[in-house]
Amino acid sequence: MEATLKADGVKVFGPVSDEFRQILTPDALRFIGGLARRFEDRRQELLARRQTVQAAIDAGNRPDFLPETRHIRDGDWKIAPVPRDLQDRRVEITGPVDRKMVINALNSGASAYMADFEDSHSPTWAATIEGQINLIDAVRGTIEFVSPEGKPYRLGDKLATLIVRPRGWHLLEKHVLVDGQPISASIFDFGLFFFHNAHALIQKGTGPYFYLPKIESHREARLWNDVFVRAQEQLKVPAGTIKATVLIETILAAFEVNEILYELRDHMAGLNCGRWDYIFSFIKKFKNVSDYIFPDRAQITMTRHCMHSYSLLVIKTCHRRGAHAIGGMAAQIPIKNDPERNAAALGKVREDKIREATDGHDGTWVAHPGLVSIAREEFDKAMPAPNQIDKLREDVVVTAADLLKLPGGTITEEGLRTNISVGVQYMAAWLGGNGCVPLYNLMEDAATAEISRTQVWQWVHHPKGILVDGRKVTLELFRQVMAEEMETIKASVGDEPFAGGRYALAAQLFDDIISNETLEEFLTLRAYDHLD
Repeated sequence: MEATLKADGVKVFGPVSDEFRQILTPDALRFIGGLARRFEDRRQELLARRQTVQAAIDAGNRPDFLPETRHIRDGDWKIAPVPRDLQDRRVEITGPVDRKMVINALNSGASAYMADFEDSHSPTWAATIEGQINLIDAVRGTIEFVSPEGKPYRLGDKLATLIVRPRGWHLLEKHVLVDGQPISASIFDFGLFFFHNAHALIQKGTGPYFYLPKIESHREARLWNDVFVRAQEQLKVPAGTIKATVLIETILAAFEVNEILYELRDHMAGLNCGRWDYIFSFIKKFKNVSDYIFPDRAQITMTRHCMHSYSLLVIKTCHRRGAHAIGGMAAQIPIKNDPERNAAALGKVREDKIREATDGHDGTWVAHPGLVSIAREEFDKAMPAPNQIDKLREDVVVTAADLLKLPGGTITEEGLRTNISVGVQYMAAWLGGNGCVPLYNLMEDAATAEISRTQVWQWVHHPKGILVDGRKVTLELFRQVMAEEMETIKASVGDEPFAGGRYALAAQLFDDIISNETLEEFLTLRAYDHLD
């Protein structure tokens, strides 16, 4: 296959329209190619280190706070000052980077909008580059959209602060090769946005702000910091202009929150409790440990000891260092045709936000514009100031045992069915180009799909994967239930949409993942091969 664009060893193999050429300029390609060459070896070393750490856990070694970095945890230091437009982050809305979503999120009334190239984004070539175009237009205030029905969408007067989430260190952008190797998706997403928007954002009185996903250690945070330093040098942007919020969404990162803040201290804005990926990571890391078996995902709430401990640790650590501690996602969607169920769903959101605000979080996440007002109302009550960094929570003491305490509960047939149904339906949507999917009145993204398939895998392969009625979750039972759920999905969506969708491929991939003796690291790694 011939490259569609070339620049100094960087080759683009995806289709390139005239509009795409405005993004994939020779200078932009040289910029991201330079970053890739400089940091690819370290990225590979860090990914290999993940496997070494996993092997140690499999062998019975439990994670703990690092003895070699005690001086950082005990030291008296703070992060660099946080910019004015990141001081009040009481409600943040998240979502993919399609054009209508970008406009609605910026207009939503939220304090910030996390424009997502990661878990809620299906990284087709077209959607990824169009997302970059949409953000360029948003930064310049020119973004507009007209729906097929003729409804116009444009930016209002009061906009959320833009924060961009690139893909994680484990992912590649297969359509761009640097010296013959696929480029890191992290560097591709970050580099293109930074190259085209850093100076424009600074001129507007804001800056290039990022959310960093899937970090497992302070060494991975250090790599991001070095990328930031290099990028700023290359584009003559003042040091420390980039500000990053790190998602604490892996069990291993929870043991290194001080160290992660320290490594990024010149570029740090705060930490976020990425609860769904955190649960996924917890299950995945302990999948082969004999005494660890996790109950239905619906039972693993933020009030469980391990989850609440992790949240309090993030708050205490951030506030000690002058950083914001952002709470987790409310994934509920307003239920328009059932007032009683809608009231119950919104009541759960309110209860969650009350807990976060009273615990000391400085803000929270919602997935739907209809939840912004509820979240804002509860944070306004508990937090009259822009943030509550002065709430130091010196009463909080969190040990390794607190973080690793297994959440008790049961494994039910309903939980098994839900995991299979959500996993297959989400994968089918993702393979079809949609990474943010409403299912059963929740907004599902890759993180919740990861929990679903990881739980099913563990229940099948772990001797304690036993339903509350006494049945062992076997491969045969899984396949029986999946066949039944596929019929239910088909009846729900209709014969023609089912046949025209990617359901059969999704089911086959899901079966391949569950039947494999080794749990695959990420669902998206296997599924990405099937994306254009």
